[in-house]
Amino acid sequence: MNGKGFTRRAALQAAGGMAAAGLAAPAVHAQGAVVLRYVGTAVNQHQGIKEKVKEDLGITLEYVPVTSDDVVRRAVTQPNSFDILDSEYWMLKKIIPSGNLVGMDAKRIKLVNEITTVFTKGEIAGKKIGGQGTAPWKVGYLPGREAKSFANGQTEWLTLIPTVYNADTLGIRPDRIGRPIDSWAELLNPQFKGRASILNIPSIGIMDAAMVVEATGQHKYADKGNMTRAEIDLTMRVLTEAKRAGQFRAFWKDFNESVNLMASGEVVIQSMWSPAVTAVRSKGVPCIYQPLKEGYRAWAGGFGLPKTLTGRKLDATYDFINWFLSGWAGAFLNRQGYYAAVLSTAQKAMQPFEWDYWMLGKPAAQDIKAPDGTLLEKAGAVRDGGSYEQRMGGIACWNAVMDENDYMVRKWNEFIAA
Repeated sequence: MNGKGFTRRAALQAAGGMAAAGLAAPAVHAQGAVVLRYVGTAVNQHQGIKEKVKEDLGITLEYVPVTSDDVVRRAVTQPNSFDILDSEYWMLKKIIPSGNLVGMDAKRIKLVNEITTVFTKGEIAGKKIGGQGTAPWKVGYLPGREAKSFANGQTEWLTLIPTVYNADTLGIRPDRIGRPIDSWAELLNPQFKGRASILNIPSIGIMDAAMVVEATGQHKYADKGNMTRAEIDLTMRVLTEAKRAGQFRAFWKDFNESVNLMASGEVVIQSMWSPAVTAVRSKGVPCIYQPLKEGYRAWAGGFGLPKTLTGRKLDATYDFINWFLSGWAGAFLNRQGYYAAVLSTAQKAMQPFEWDYWMLGKPAAQDIKAPDGTLLEKAGAVRDGGSYEQRMGGIACWNAVMDENDYMVRKWNEFIAA
């Protein structure tokens, strides 16, 4: 899915969005090359973004793709090994106490007041959204630049500058299933024995498992993102019984693995990420990101800075982050099915018909293409789950780190080994 795939007009629109927002490109070119080591999962590390940053700012991104667990490990043990940390919000409960990330200075973020209320207030269109788990607004601010604990409300120091987020659900192969799917409970339906999959990232996988447990009526959690030991035991028991019965074909950790499992037909229902569904469709294989009656499991990510960053590299990193919020990158992410943190600039960098399809849930007035130009949907198609407000407004929980995280991880690993 790496590639440019953009028209000259779209690029000009993006530039116009920067100008409209007062975001003049920094004079990095005149100062010589800057290389920024960018650690994160491969999901957001795209060649198209890398090339555009180089063109606009003269900054070279050195991508360091790692697993979700390794993002945390790097941040806690090797703060000298990166200049930008692309972290998810659930990771912050593990990272912030280390003191290795410093608060992001709101005064240096030109569009800080344009960041969507999902992050600042936990709202969509003035309505509160589900907050179980590690919701971004719970861990979004620090009381001071070098604080090791979270602030209770908004401050001038942000833990991360949000970049991307989504409402996740199950991916299905409608051509192989042949009937409607409307509940998380279907993941454990014996009809799909040997053809189901769940992701093997404990902090995320257990949230999918909790959605299934509630959907099957076996337990109602006070907070799926902060289970008691007894609730962890119950959840893992349900999964282990299903595993021993042969329910699962695989437990994936890697984005590409999830794509291959679904595209090959080895799996017909599984935990999935929106761009993975996009990737399967781009291969010409039917795949639906299925809205479910119990709601979505949401996640969000953003850029953090290590305490070791100073001088020109620090300035260049803020330049990059301001560029990222200025529209081009937001449109790039929206075209994969993600959502951008600043919607106003992303909209300016998209064609009206694209915005209508991805954000408003309207039928596509023209063919919909992926960032690399691959055809995703024919004209007339409607996005799975509908509009931004419908999808993000339907959140049931967020990816989380629990108080009993160590116990949960141990029990999860026992399940994988069972």
